[in-house]
Amino acid sequence: MVRVFNFKLKSVILGFVTAVLLAVLSVSAYHTGAYAVYFGNTPRLIPIYSVEREDKTVAISFDCAWGTEYTDAILNALKVSEVRATFFMVEFWTKKYPDFVKKIDDAGCEIGTHSSTHSYMSRQNAEEIKAELTTSSEAIEAVTGKKVELFRPPYGDYDDELVSTATSLGYYTIQWDVDSLDWRDLSASDISMRVINSVKSGSIILMHNNGLHTAEAVPIILETLKNRGYTFVPIGELIYRENYTIDNTGRQKPAQ
Repeated sequence: MVRVFNFKLKSVILGFVTAVLLAVLSVSAYHTGAYAVYFGNTPRLIPIYSVEREDKTVAISFDCAWGTEYTDAILNALKVSEVRATFFMVEFWTKKYPDFVKKIDDAGCEIGTHSSTHSYMSRQNAEEIKAELTTSSEAIEAVTGKKVELFRPPYGDYDDELVSTATSLGYYTIQWDVDSLDWRDLSASDISMRVINSVKSGSIILMHNNGLHTAEAVPIILETLKNRGYTFVPIGELIYRENYTIDNTGRQKPAQ
């Protein structure tokens, strides 16, 4: 009888401790802006891959690291469809093409940093990460005069230190849940179908400003999805800025 009582007491205590730990974790998520998801006993910080929404609102984004040959055509397609996108720029691209940075900003699009050197940032320490984010943002802000708030890690590569360091500097770390694979030089039709067939409410679409057939695919994607009732906004208007959690798939949700 004593053994049964002790077992029940231990179960109650264990339950209480677990509840306390979960509460602490929730508070931590609120204050850090990144949700620690547990895999076994190991917590991991997860960037934003998509957003829990029911209003068929999505975001299309373009990473800028190499060249500008197709950028004007992309901007024209966005203008024709009255869509504002998000562009993530590497520092060396920003400094090489300030006229395009200004064009993108003047078009009403949003600009985030894609790092300074386009490195695998999970291999960097906190000070190196801070330098990458700070100098790349300063280069963008020197052209636009606007504060950079979004960050996309090169190659989608990240670890806890990268996410926590970016958060401490005031950045929202952004991934994607719809990959166009336009960098593989797929045909415009293949790129379009990949995106159109994968999008759902709250999706973040990944494309590149200098993909061989990206500019041809963009009008198809925009008009098809708009005809299906989707609305496009920049990522900064898609995400929740506070009081949110992120599940183990990277889907951002309003806190309950």
